[in-house]
Amino acid sequence: MPSDYCITVSRAASGLHGVITVPGDKSISHRVAILGALADGSLQVQNYLCSEDCLNTLRAMQQLGATVTPGDCPQNFTLTGTGMRPHAPKQDIDCGNSGTGMRLMAGVLAALPFNSRLFGDESLQSRPMKRIIDPLASMGARLTACGKKAGCAPLSIEGCTLHPIRYELPMASAQVKSAVLLAGMLTEGTTGVHQPAVTRDHTERLFSHFGVPCSVSEDGLDISVTGPVRIKAADIVIPGDISSAAFWLVAASIVPGSEITLRHVGLNPTRDAIITVLRRMGADITVTNRVDAGEPYGDITVKAAGKLTATTVLKEEIPNLIDEIPVLAVAAAFAEGTTVIRNAAELRVKESDRIATTAGNLRAMGGEVEEFPDGLEITGGKPLHGATLESYGDHRIAMGFLVAGLMAEGETTLLHCQNINTSYPGFEAHLHELTN
Repeated sequence: MPSDYCITVSRAASGLHGVITVPGDKSISHRVAILGALADGSLQVQNYLCSEDCLNTLRAMQQLGATVTPGDCPQNFTLTGTGMRPHAPKQDIDCGNSGTGMRLMAGVLAALPFNSRLFGDESLQSRPMKRIIDPLASMGARLTACGKKAGCAPLSIEGCTLHPIRYELPMASAQVKSAVLLAGMLTEGTTGVHQPAVTRDHTERLFSHFGVPCSVSEDGLDISVTGPVRIKAADIVIPGDISSAAFWLVAASIVPGSEITLRHVGLNPTRDAIITVLRRMGADITVTNRVDAGEPYGDITVKAAGKLTATTVLKEEIPNLIDEIPVLAVAAAFAEGTTVIRNAAELRVKESDRIATTAGNLRAMGGEVEEFPDGLEITGGKPLHGATLESYGDHRIAMGFLVAGLMAEGETTLLHCQNINTSYPGFEAHLHELTN
């Protein structure tokens, strides 16, 4: 897809209709690639997210010695692990646009007996890596941030023997938590993490799936792993990504006459805050065919339910809603009253400064928004108008404002939409399918 690729949408006058299956979960796909590539034997992987980000992580693990045998479609394949005996990569590892891939792999590579180097695109090389460097260094890791911007990628890693720690997370971050736990599984002794709030728990669930001994406190705030471990190859089906589903949850909630069903969407309780918040705003969302497997999933039906009402997003909801805030802000622009989203300073260091880019694009469409260092206040109920908007190299900004365009007067064009492929290949096809 060319770098100047753009998408234009108009008001979806007759609503959104149809049944679709969103792509596999991004967070789970990264972790399956890493853990499966270190496992003993082979496992069948189904519904892997074939986005640029996740494919970069899979290719990285192949550089360490894992093998991938294609299946009946790109999302399904056999992954044969290295039995905890990966070898040094022959070249630097390209993480593309993925902060998740870089941070998680850094935890693994820090504890392996060889040197490596991780790099990424311009956006990734501006994102903070000190948050993983510090705890890993306290385990004895030797990581150097070599970027032009202090504390940023590329990362140079001199692999060595680590020692266990108990780490107090200064922020609620599943990526930092996972980097420490992944290093801990390769380290003699018990490594523990205490988090200030419950974050997405895919690493802990996958540890259980792959037979890695892992202890989680009753409140979910303390997690520990005792290493070194062996990882048992175990087949896995990855559910649909609720962060991708969120765009359609909002679209069908704000566009009159809509009714859509999203099949096999992940319903992990550390990820489903978008459903809770939208229901609180008055959205008509029903979950059916729920399966409570290792990663729960089900079918989600959304119907337009008249005007949404504003809400205040709770501080404890933010860690499990962080990726959905741009599109939630779009919902807020069409809700009666003022929606308050605070305690979300983490948005400043995503693929773009999502507080600034969300506020800027809402204003460009005629929205009323106040920006704070840690969030936004959006006063809704005022009609939005179409505009030509920048994506800022951020897939979630691009998709979120294409959703806004479905309810705006006139045409809305998002520039530089090639970045959508980092998380949701097929988004434009689903957009066409649901609006035609």
